[in-house]
Amino acid sequence: MKNTEKLQELKKMIKNSSSIVFFGGAGVSTESGIKDFRSKDGLYNMKYKYSPEKILSHSFFITNTKEFYIFYKDKMNSLNYNPNITHYTLAKLEKQGKLKAIVTQNIDGLHQKAGSKIVYELHGSIQKNYCINCQKEYDAEFVFNSKNIVPKCSCGGIIKPDVVLYEEPLDNDIYDKSLQAISNCDMLIIGGTSLAVYPASYLINYFKGKYLVLINKEKTPFDNKATLVINDSLGYVFDYIDKNCI
Repeated sequence: MKNTEKLQELKKMIKNSSSIVFFGGAGVSTESGIKDFRSKDGLYNMKYKYSPEKILSHSFFITNTKEFYIFYKDKMNSLNYNPNITHYTLAKLEKQGKLKAIVTQNIDGLHQKAGSKIVYELHGSIQKNYCINCQKEYDAEFVFNSKNIVPKCSCGGIIKPDVVLYEEPLDNDIYDKSLQAISNCDMLIIGGTSLAVYPASYLINYFKGKYLVLINKEKTPFDNKATLVINDSLGYVFDYIDKNCI
């Protein structure tokens, strides 16, 4: 089936669905200019003094806070990036009442910037930060614009981004809400993720609805379980949805 035929099929599925959930990975934001992790140009294939996996770990944050923040401020700052057609179209689908929730692995906050209200951020968000001593909260602007490499609280404590680092557990409440949303929807659209890592690969097993749609440039381990697979860019597919389904 050609992609044009697949898009028409997708249109029918969206029309026949009343409860859609979108599950997204790093590929959702790459068209906004934000680098992903695992592609050949991604962060994990760049050369640093330490590997990105090591830098973005809880133990490294505790023992090498300055080195952590040098990397974090350089590579995780998405404040100057804007949402793309995928973010905006999802926000429109939510406003229309079709889309019930977004479950995302991204920490950039672009879904909210585009206007989406129900967003479950599995890995936290750069927008939320807190003092590890007194728990006082700080926004992303404070952290990234701090004159000190390591941002400090008014009490003198170190501020930590509220993102899930390696060696840290996911937030149980967010995970449970994500699981519930996926369990109860009649259409699950998955985009911009290889589905190769937990929890993405695990959560999908809870989908019991009619339509499972996978949109990704590369193949995924779940292609054979999908109702529809579209190997194309998210921007191309969501531009079609924006023009034909809203």
